[in-house]
Amino acid sequence: MQSLEEFMVAGVFAFILIFVRMGTALMIMPGIGDSFVPQNIRLYTAIAMAFVLTPVVQQYMPTPIPPFIALFTLILMEFVVGLFIGTIARILMAALDVAGMVISMTAGLANAQVFNPSSASQGSVVGALLSMAGVLFIFVTNIHHLMIYGLVESYHMFPVGGVPDAGGMAQMVTQAFSASFLIGFQIAMPFVVMALMIYIGMGVLTRLMPQIQVFILALPLQILISIITLFFVFSAIMLFWIGKFEEGMVFFLSSAN
Repeated sequence: MQSLEEFMVAGVFAFILIFVRMGTALMIMPGIGDSFVPQNIRLYTAIAMAFVLTPVVQQYMPTPIPPFIALFTLILMEFVVGLFIGTIARILMAALDVAGMVISMTAGLANAQVFNPSSASQGSVVGALLSMAGVLFIFVTNIHHLMIYGLVESYHMFPVGGVPDAGGMAQMVTQAFSASFLIGFQIAMPFVVMALMIYIGMGVLTRLMPQIQVFILALPLQILISIITLFFVFSAIMLFWIGKFEEGMVFFLSSAN
């Protein structure tokens, strides 16, 4: 049987490694890791989650406790794994920002830049709206539970003490980037078609009445039609994106298993 001292030392060792992976991922993941969440709240959430999950994933911790140099390497590897998992979730979230930028360009609102709290940078008006709605949908549909479950299941794909496959991680990040861009373009497809139809109508009107400044007349109409289109397809956009986001996280879990 373990003595109390051995149990406490092993528990603290496991807590540190779990906190590094969980905390790094949570600092980047959508929702909790967004810039509008205070840093102390993110820190407290990571500590609480690591404390709760320590009994669950402690079985994956190496025994006995390695020496200092090996322990430092373990902490560094856990940081890399947590950074990778959080980055994958953040890339899938970026599809909404891509869609918002494409929609703004087709709607004539590309120059209207606002602060996007989700990415902590300047972005399009529609992108900021979709990003904030995406965070809301993640919590409303309990997708954040799936992300936490993915962190727990990541110990199968990336066991503690193993060296992560850099090539496989880079390939998965590349696939996530391409999938995110494709999802964003698919979301913006109705607006691209609408803008194409407006430009065709402007071209025909220019040929029929060359003396009319069609661009001055068509821009307010283009913005109005884009806003009306967004009003009708907003719910479909968010349902489509949340389904793709869930598929991406489930793919990550199936890869882990």
